[in-house]
Amino acid sequence: MIKEVCDLITDNKKGIGLFIGGLLAGTAGVSIFSSEDAKKVYTKATAAVLRGKEEVMTTATTIRENCEDIYADALDINEQRVAEKAAAATIIDDAEPAK
Repeated sequence: MIKEVCDLITDNKKGIGLFIGGLLAGTAGVSIFSSEDAKKVYTKATAAVLRGKEEVMTTATTIRENCEDIYADALDINEQRVAEKAAAATIIDDAEPAK
């Protein structure tokens, strides 16, 4: 790999510029990302993400509770329908004359 980089640099003047530019950008990037101002920005961004996460979790909990309530109500409705059908069947059986 080192040979390919060296060949690129020596064979192509554009390659030399790209290589040097990459080194400078990498070096500048490290110093920019490790500065105190950058750390403050990262800290505030992380705090905002954590607040957002808490809000999402609260909303998810509310939705889950509402879904559980809807499910319980649906079960009650179905049990009531079964009970009504059973009661209607009993009334029909009682209404038929004995043979």
